Amino acid sequence: MNPEALSAAILAVVTPIAAERRPDGELGLTASDIVLDRPRNRDHGDWATNIAMRLAKQLGTNPRELAQQIAGELAKVDGIASVDVAGPGFVNIRLEAAAAGALAKTIVDAGPAYGTNDSQAGVSVNVEFVSANPTGPLHIAHTRWAALGDSIVRLLLASGANAVREYYINDAGAQMERFAYSVLAAAKGEPTPEGGYPGQYIADLAARVLAAHPGLLALDDEQQLVVARDQAYEYQLAEIKASLDRFNVPFDVWFSERTLHDLGPDGQTSRIDQAVDRLRAQGHVFDEGGAVWVRTTDFTDDKDRVIRRSNGEYTYFAADAAYYLDKGDRGFQNKIYLLGADHHGYVNRLKAVAGAAGEDPEKNIQVLIGQMVSINGARLSKRAGNIIEMDDLLDWLGTDALRYSLERSPADSPLDLDPELLQKRTNDNPVFYVQYAHARTHNVARNAADSGVDRSEFAPELLTHDAEGALLGALQEFPRIVAFAAEVREPHRVARYLEELAGLYHRWYDNCRIIPRGDDPIESVHRTRLWLNDATGQVLRNGLELLGVSAPKRM
Repeated sequence: MNPEALSAAILAVVTPIAAERRPDGELGLTASDIVLDRPRNRDHGDWATNIAMRLAKQLGTNPRELAQQIAGELAKVDGIASVDVAGPGFVNIRLEAAAAGALAKTIVDAGPAYGTNDSQAGVSVNVEFVSANPTGPLHIAHTRWAALGDSIVRLLLASGANAVREYYINDAGAQMERFAYSVLAAAKGEPTPEGGYPGQYIADLAARVLAAHPGLLALDDEQQLVVARDQAYEYQLAEIKASLDRFNVPFDVWFSERTLHDLGPDGQTSRIDQAVDRLRAQGHVFDEGGAVWVRTTDFTDDKDRVIRRSNGEYTYFAADAAYYLDKGDRGFQNKIYLLGADHHGYVNRLKAVAGAAGEDPEKNIQVLIGQMVSINGARLSKRAGNIIEMDDLLDWLGTDALRYSLERSPADSPLDLDPELLQKRTNDNPVFYVQYAHARTHNVARNAADSGVDRSEFAPELLTHDAEGALLGALQEFPRIVAFAAEVREPHRVARYLEELAGLYHRWYDNCRIIPRGDDPIESVHRTRLWLNDATGQVLRNGLELLGVSAPKRM
């Protein structure tokens, strides 16, 4: 009996009791109103609910008295072994071993689908993250959002949402011109121009541009700049994509900012022009001092924002607005932005864009601000000189250790990672601890096969050991953990769950044998425990997949 089935059973018991006590009207309860929790003390049963305390006042009765009535009826339900009332009105429920143990086969049969749910069904979400300027390599500040953004999308997809990963390529504006001048100066053997980009990577890009265009320096100045910019941009963007690929972070959409500035089919207006017109039609655009403004103070922004300067040039805010509207035009009702710690000022202005576009700033847009991450002993890039490159971190720590360590803490908490710990093959290293548990499930299965133990029989009523009850209880929780983590955009909840599950599995392994001792015969309980072993491996594998971390079969 899984939590959903138990909630339905409790609802079926509570409904007639409520109707009896309050014949003048229905409470309108649904199964989702039945909150179930795992008691910390296993002696208190498998599940506990506070439904009696929640309903007592509405029904004009004492919570404990109502709990006793509910308990008496629940005890008659098939699959429930016993029901007790504790404290002011908690209803503690213990399932029959067969009802609890049946979950092992359910998980094995479901395979990779176990944990998926429909809590986000019908929701379309665009998740934009990383979005670094294509003027240099990805660095340590990008790693956290790369890991978290990808895992948030994985959670949303597992919960039934239509979600995409999007990278906004900032390939327009002054930074691209500085990039072009820097590459061209390196190609000519000249010093980095003031305000330009230094580093060996610029020299490397210049060498590649010259190799691809041997006649570059024979072109006129304007052509030199265009060729240097566009070719170096192509090479640098390819490097960014390769780094993200190494980090197991695929993007569904690579959106170029340039396309917002390009003129449309009429040859007169760009998508930014059209965006300003649309915001004006909503009544939130006004003209003052020769400039065009958006009245963002209507939506809690601290000041109104200029969208077009008096000289006719658009601000960055104009591109942000056009980009937001474009996402809606592509069918994404919800937009999630993952921004760095220095981007707090963007929150209100992005919400203001949503409001000015006629959407709900509290519903249709969510801006997540992450804190910085530092890694003790990490060295500055030899190529870039002033940053710690993502590729160097991957070479040093590996994808799994880096991703898992970045995902196991809330995004808004600063991180200081210990590289020595992340490289240890001990239980002190969280990613090793979880991966080792998964590898152990495979090792147990291999040894069982060698000993003649298979899954030809399943007798869930035999899974009666306390360690088995605890392990099954944790396995039941996985779908709810996934759904909740997707709802609150917090992958760390999955990581912490996996660590708890790994601990319960190791304790079960120490107490419950799958392979008989010596010449003892193979019994039903051994075959049934193999199902539980394999179910645990499946859940560990599914959870690691949601974090973008591998699940090795051997370690």
